Amino acid sequence: MLLFFILGLLVHFVFFGSIFDIYFTSPLVHGMTPQFTPLPPPAKRLVLFVADGLRADALYEFDENGNPRAPFIRNIIMHEGSWGISHTRVPTESRPGHVALIAGFYEDVSAVAKGWKENPVGFDSLINESKYTWSWGSPDILTMFAKGVGGDHIYTYSYDAESEDFGAHDVTKLDTWVFDHVKEFFHAARNNQSLFSKVNEEKIVFFLHLLGIDTNGHAHRPTSREYKDNIKVVDDGIKEIVSMLEHFYGNDGKTAFIFTSDHGMTDWGFHGAGHPSETLTPFVTWGAGIKYPQKVSVQKFDDAFLKEWKLENWKRQDIHQADVAPLMASLIGVPFPLNSVGILPIDYLNNTDLFRAESMFTNAMQILEQFKVKMTQKKEAILPFFFTPFKLLSESKQLNILRKARSYIKQRKYDEAVSLCKELIHLALKGLSYYHTYDRFFLGVNVVLGFVGWTSYASLLIIKSHSNLTRGVSKEVKKPSHLLACSFIALGVLVAFFLLIQDCPWTYYVYCLLPIPIWYAVLRDQLVAHLFIFTLGIEVLVLSFFYRYTLTAGLVAFACWPFITQLRTRAKSISLSWIFFSLLLAVFPLMPVVGRKPDIFLVMGAGLLVLLLSLCVVTSLLKRKDHFINEELLLHLVQMLSIVLSMYVVYTTHDSLLKKQGLPLFNQIISWITLASSFVLPLLSPTSLFERLFSILLSSMSAYLLLSTGYEALFPLVLSCLMFVWIQVEQETLRQPSVSYKQKVTSLQFTCSPDITQFRQLYLDDVRRAFFLVFFLVTAFFGTGNIASINSFDLASVYCFLTVFSPFMMGALMMWKILIPFVLVMCAFEAVQLTTQLSSKRLFLMVLIISDIMALHFFFLVKDDGSWLDIGTSISHYVIVMSMTIVLVFLNGLAHLLTTKKLELCGKPKSHLI
Repeated sequence: MLLFFILGLLVHFVFFGSIFDIYFTSPLVHGMTPQFTPLPPPAKRLVLFVADGLRADALYEFDENGNPRAPFIRNIIMHEGSWGISHTRVPTESRPGHVALIAGFYEDVSAVAKGWKENPVGFDSLINESKYTWSWGSPDILTMFAKGVGGDHIYTYSYDAESEDFGAHDVTKLDTWVFDHVKEFFHAARNNQSLFSKVNEEKIVFFLHLLGIDTNGHAHRPTSREYKDNIKVVDDGIKEIVSMLEHFYGNDGKTAFIFTSDHGMTDWGFHGAGHPSETLTPFVTWGAGIKYPQKVSVQKFDDAFLKEWKLENWKRQDIHQADVAPLMASLIGVPFPLNSVGILPIDYLNNTDLFRAESMFTNAMQILEQFKVKMTQKKEAILPFFFTPFKLLSESKQLNILRKARSYIKQRKYDEAVSLCKELIHLALKGLSYYHTYDRFFLGVNVVLGFVGWTSYASLLIIKSHSNLTRGVSKEVKKPSHLLACSFIALGVLVAFFLLIQDCPWTYYVYCLLPIPIWYAVLRDQLVAHLFIFTLGIEVLVLSFFYRYTLTAGLVAFACWPFITQLRTRAKSISLSWIFFSLLLAVFPLMPVVGRKPDIFLVMGAGLLVLLLSLCVVTSLLKRKDHFINEELLLHLVQMLSIVLSMYVVYTTHDSLLKKQGLPLFNQIISWITLASSFVLPLLSPTSLFERLFSILLSSMSAYLLLSTGYEALFPLVLSCLMFVWIQVEQETLRQPSVSYKQKVTSLQFTCSPDITQFRQLYLDDVRRAFFLVFFLVTAFFGTGNIASINSFDLASVYCFLTVFSPFMMGALMMWKILIPFVLVMCAFEAVQLTTQLSSKRLFLMVLIISDIMALHFFFLVKDDGSWLDIGTSISHYVIVMSMTIVLVFLNGLAHLLTTKKLELCGKPKSHLI
């Protein structure tokens, strides 16, 4: 059995890793030749302003007094430059947004496995190609464009990471710091001959990253006065910098300016998903090489923005975020970033038709180079008779389009040349996608074979070894024939040779060879796996990943369950409790996932309910016990005090942050002590089933209250109440011949070493128990929000612990918040196993089957195109289901520790029965 579980973990690790080879390998290729426009560029230098977290509407709209919110930028739009909306892609996060702006491609999806802090692959960027670049701003953003770059032409100036404090009194200092240091830099340049010479070179970039708006948006929401005032600070700062630069360079007209944002922000202060408030960002450009404002009577956009912003008479030109990189490269005459997939927005260029056509031709050549390198790499890795080229863009068609475009340019038919170049770009981008997904079908078939084979093998193992379903069937096992073994060995050798001659990665060998021994193990027993009777229930679980209200339907069905059993007559009070708490828990999936406003009074209400429940329990214990041990009473009082302190910390922290006084040190200390003690206090309680579970609930709630901002504080309490009832329900339903007696729940004790002789074989009712466990775990995942979406995380939930931006610490706290409902479910199931004498090993086999069937659904639903929201959600769904069995092992061990381990502060151990 141990060998089976080890093998199962290894197989699932392979299946889990397969999606990153099938769906999420880096699309970037290397080995292209740099391409740049051969004509003189219009600008010698470029200044890029990126206001992190700035929404388009927040910049362009008027304030409550009818005045422009950003008067300097408004003046640029009306008198000096061109404007529009930059459409971003999901995830609307800082790193992928800046990569799109400066490198011209959308962050490759392999980055999801490596985080945003490191460069998962090397990539070219405008900054690499510049003669010199000076940048100021956040260390998280600046360093990723300097990392791994040879030479000494990139200079970064950043503040300390500790300055990014959501609880700070005034975070506009993040922007004023940048403006002040830029001024100091140019002042120093006047007195430093070497520096003065460098800043007067051609092909140079000044990059100003402005983080204040994003930080204010997270801390106070984009509708707040702080967010809007920060826009005015940025507008004033840009005005000063522009004036200073024009004066420094003697108004030579050789400076191009671009002002934009990496992403927007929702009304509730988040970003990461695909809401228009996150994906619509401002784009304003002026200076050398940029068209002046164009007055028009008709616009091609049918949204209501133009009238709201009073810009209906100034031509709006929208672009995709990746298009900014080729525009900047064209303005200062550097090679287009090698991996850029942006299409040059030539309507922004104020230059000759020849320059526009040549620039578009360069853009087409740069993207075609990627296509040709990708095709060559794939062709060399595949046997000639297996290779299928991208038919829409053959070599002859490439040459024909390029020849025609060059001919049109010579004939001064510039519009026709531009049109041909755009056609070539679109075909090359389609071809890049084709070769990037070339091996997907082949690998997918092998993983599916592995999935189906493993599920069949595990099903057969359950039927033959751990149930009475085959009772009466002959136990004689036929010896597998040598022919079958030799056939599978020959097949394995053939597959390995096929992969070897194609120089495939080692992971391909794993995916292709793994199904062979699995299917041999299945076929040698001459049995075929059957569908389980709970197929419909599994489909409901799969559907709940997309529609949370399906969980509500499932819980309502659970509430109706006693009516079709004998529970309603045998245990009326337990049945009514089951119905009540099932229906109460069913309300949570109907609550909003994101956009909810913090409600501190709901958190306080949850704390008061826990205190009221604690008083009732202590009173009941005092009445039921002949004597109540001082240590036990003291423990309950300490845990109740912890709940009170959590309520106090939550309330006072919320009040302090509203007053912009930061996080009080006392509150921070209490929060961390409470979190640490939540691991220890339950281990001091008696191991009797009821008292230990209630102690775990109190400790979990004290930590969960500190991590709550609204209605979700009630979720663990309601879930725990349903779990307590579930334990009693399962004991009432236990009517198996192998069980000679039924103990009262109040008399049961958790034990570290259960009597394995009491374990029994599986019955059909145990399949239902396994399904209940999986359903409750999925409810814990999605009960209060969609944790598969970045947008569902609220940074405000960790403000009792810290306000200084620390992604790993904040992420760990959020993960602990997510883990608490799982622990409560698993501790309850530990009790269910105790009351029903069900072996956890056999339980895992059933859960393994359920999760694998669900995983096979999600394997086919994984996406690598469309919005990043769709991509990220499909990945997380697959990861959640694939991790279910692995996580269940960990949770079972944690639950076993929390329920059975007893710590003694002093003296010898004592045993007390209820």
